[in-house]
Amino acid sequence: MDHHQTLLHAIYYLLAAVVAVPVFRRWGLGAILGYLVAGVVIGPQVLGLIFETETAMHLSEFGVVMLLFVIGLELNPEQLWKSRYEVGLLGGAQILLSALAIAALLLLIFSFSSEMSLTKQQAFVLGLTLALSSTAFAVPMMEEQKIMGLPLGRKGFSILLSQDMAVIPILLLLASWAPVANNHGERLPWWVGVLTVLGMVVAARVLFNPLLKLAAKYGSREILTAAGLLIVLGVSLLMLTVGLSMSLGAFLAGLLLAQSSYRHQLAADIEPFKGLLLGLFFIAVGMSLNLKLLFEHPFLVLALALALMAVKVAVIALILQFRQCVVREGIFLGIMLAQGGEFAFVLMASAEELNFLPTSITNYVVLVVGISMALTGPLVIGFERLIQRTTLQEKALADMEKHKESFAALEQPQEHKPEVIIAGFGRFGQIIGRILTANNIPYNALDRNADHIEFLKQFGVQSYYGDPARLDLLEAAGIRDAKVLVVAVDGVEESLKVVRLVKEKYPDVALIVRARDRAHVYQLLELGVENPIREIYESSLVAANQTLIELGFTEGQSQNTIDLFREHDEQMLQKSSVVQHDLAAMIKVAEDGRRELKELFAKDTEIQ
Repeated sequence: MDHHQTLLHAIYYLLAAVVAVPVFRRWGLGAILGYLVAGVVIGPQVLGLIFETETAMHLSEFGVVMLLFVIGLELNPEQLWKSRYEVGLLGGAQILLSALAIAALLLLIFSFSSEMSLTKQQAFVLGLTLALSSTAFAVPMMEEQKIMGLPLGRKGFSILLSQDMAVIPILLLLASWAPVANNHGERLPWWVGVLTVLGMVVAARVLFNPLLKLAAKYGSREILTAAGLLIVLGVSLLMLTVGLSMSLGAFLAGLLLAQSSYRHQLAADIEPFKGLLLGLFFIAVGMSLNLKLLFEHPFLVLALALALMAVKVAVIALILQFRQCVVREGIFLGIMLAQGGEFAFVLMASAEELNFLPTSITNYVVLVVGISMALTGPLVIGFERLIQRTTLQEKALADMEKHKESFAALEQPQEHKPEVIIAGFGRFGQIIGRILTANNIPYNALDRNADHIEFLKQFGVQSYYGDPARLDLLEAAGIRDAKVLVVAVDGVEESLKVVRLVKEKYPDVALIVRARDRAHVYQLLELGVENPIREIYESSLVAANQTLIELGFTEGQSQNTIDLFREHDEQMLQKSSVVQHDLAAMIKVAEDGRRELKELFAKDTEIQ
């Protein structure tokens, strides 16, 4: 019966997600709100399909762990250092000012209540929590408004990046102020946590990277994924043991592996786990929402949500004023970042577990965040209609044209954007890479050989471990910005798979493909690859040229012979590719070719 019920619950979760998420995305309200509403519907307060929410919540916490690990992986220290002023000044100011304003507002509200009280520490943690926005909501919205590539969009992304990084200090602050810090009810000295973090930094070099290298070299793709999960869960458990949080451990593990050659492969492999478990987390939060509280005080919850959004819009608009943004742009970006974030659910769950905040307060916070998410889309649409003159995008583009030189100097691209991707970095790919380096042409290398990757990193080559036949890894390596993809992998099937993928998804990228033999060439020609490079063909011609010279041919005679052979062979290749599946026709083409080649050489000898 228990197995039957577990299977039934799994079906309910999947059905709710499959129905709710596409509908809410279609309405422009985002996937997170879809998960929350799905949880409300299948939970005990509406349909009552699932009553035991605690089990789902415990399992879904791993989704938050995976989310923070992936965020840590994506925080490239070099890129952070380049954008430190935007992230530090804009993001830091937004978080601090919003937190102080929200904390002051909360203390004022609670001063009129005789039933509940709030300390300054609790108010400040709530302020920091509500100051965070939802990256999952805001980034797609900015992309839809086509401002991500503009200065305004970059400022918005800097704020979101700063907020992602702020989650860990907030968790640390919460753990230090909470009455109970670990599972055993004992508070460990602060230096234990510090030493543990320092130990993890050392372990990343001594243990983590060698472990991943061994898994990549001697194991399979699944073993590499297992090694990544082992690191994440191991560090998370260690952090939990010393009185910190699993989320902090996961983020730290991701940050420590951010410079690893395996980061893209790990992120791509863990993404499905993260997505499913995170969806389960939001469904579990939806099931635990106190709808009775919403129905009893609907106007209070709505007023609190609007007050939260008003504070954040005002703070963001004020900060952008000092960064030479017009008020309208500041308000527009502020509305897109005004909602509460998904981390509010995580932080409130931690605060309740650590007895830092009572359930009565965390219930209100979760409801307010959910309502603010629901209001964001309509408010953005309403503000757009209110300002129906020139769009922000058009204005920004016009400004960029006026100040082209200053923008070129100030707004340098923050990332290494490759013109060439070399898939497969063995002897063939390395020669191409050396020539590109000598000509200052930026490129990225993608290879499945862990030894190649480690060797290349020593010479400063932008190289990544991973399967070139996976679209997500090609995109992580920069295929969107590349003009040319050199396919230099060893396996014929893998080569064909890469070519098919790129032809379908990125047809404008030029393909230079290494061919193993004539059969491989035929297959590449069928796929539309022009002039495949036969891997030993040119070196064989050079060897033949030297052989003829040693036999008494002059350099001119030798080179002329090679040129005749090359031209004839290319013609034969085209003819035989047409009839490659007909053995009799192939034999006839080969026989005709040998006869024609002899005739060509005979005529050439007569002329000489």
